[in-house]
Amino acid sequence: MTFTPVSRRFLQAALRRGNNNKATQLRSHHPDPFNPKTTRGWKAALMEAELPRDRMEHELREGIRLGLPGASSIEDPTISTFSRGELPHFAGINTFLKAPYVEDVSKVGAYDATVVGVPFDGGCTYRAGTRFGPQGIRRISALYTPYNYEKGIDLREQMTLCDSGDVFTIPANLEKSFDQISNAIAYIAASGSFPIILGGDHSIGFPTVRGIASVTTKNIGIIHVDRHADIQEKDMDERMHTTPYFHATNLPNVRAKNLVQIGIGGWQVPRPAVSNMIERETNIFTMDDIEEYGIEKIAEMALDLAWDGCDAVYMSYDIDSIEAAFVPGTGWPEPGGLLPREALKLVGEVAKEGLCGMEVVEVSPPYDHADITSLMALRIVVDALGAMVSHGTMGKHKSIIDKEFVPF
Repeated sequence: MTFTPVSRRFLQAALRRGNNNKATQLRSHHPDPFNPKTTRGWKAALMEAELPRDRMEHELREGIRLGLPGASSIEDPTISTFSRGELPHFAGINTFLKAPYVEDVSKVGAYDATVVGVPFDGGCTYRAGTRFGPQGIRRISALYTPYNYEKGIDLREQMTLCDSGDVFTIPANLEKSFDQISNAIAYIAASGSFPIILGGDHSIGFPTVRGIASVTTKNIGIIHVDRHADIQEKDMDERMHTTPYFHATNLPNVRAKNLVQIGIGGWQVPRPAVSNMIERETNIFTMDDIEEYGIEKIAEMALDLAWDGCDAVYMSYDIDSIEAAFVPGTGWPEPGGLLPREALKLVGEVAKEGLCGMEVVEVSPPYDHADITSLMALRIVVDALGAMVSHGTMGKHKSIIDKEFVPF
């Protein structure tokens, strides 16, 4: 039997201690950490060498040009006087992942994906605060790099991303805000850029879908991850954050049969929503379904249902679908939801088939602790982008855009 230097050192150390049984156990059962065939960790390290570095190097050069060379005592030639780019993580202007801020919105079509904030909580029926969601997600996004070690993905090198800022919402008016939101999302979608929406309460789920649906004649399915059904017609006589999918599935090219809701359950599903589910024959998977079938099978079934007769799928991710202990910063926390690893697995499985847009909603920083809810929302977005990049489906949505943008 042959040993690598590392495994030989383990064996020799065990023998010196006179522990022959332990030595045999190490030899027989421990994988060789430097063999790519036995650990994913080492395989991931090898994948990094295959990634380009061109955009990172360009960004560093631009940082020096725009921010001046560092002081004479600085030895690292990539450090500028004024902070520009990714580093330091605690400095700079907080766009999403420190992506370029596109002040001129007419230029978003030059980017593969566009982040847009929707700071609106006029549809909240209990705890407000989601108007600060986009701000919270952007702030914690400074912590991240565009590179994912396990997946061997570098978003900076493999796609282009911009931040268009926020939609101008009207705090005291749901319907005017809905029109503003649809206007913004329709414009981004019509440009060919992939819209990434940072909410905001879940009432925005209707105007975001309406915006995309307005620039295509094709059918759109929806995968909606949530603990709540959100399919009432009205709540307290208004279209609130409990009602988006009643109205979204009234759109001519968004059919109820292609609405798939995952994680629904607990003590916060209003009974009026249930009759609408039954009447419209939507597709519902509870946490018990997830326990029984597993995340991969649920994702497979959800994709089959959402894509059936459709040309694109939109993903709406409500952060309260995750176990309340992990996401305290939300308006309607509900114990018993998805664990973080389950949530990320689900997002990756859904996104890898390609999406026409996505939103993360119901992040409420005033109720958060140490930004952990905002961090989870950030991770939902970057994992979805990573899945599309690694499976070659980023940009797949462009094929459905066959109508010009018409302002709402």
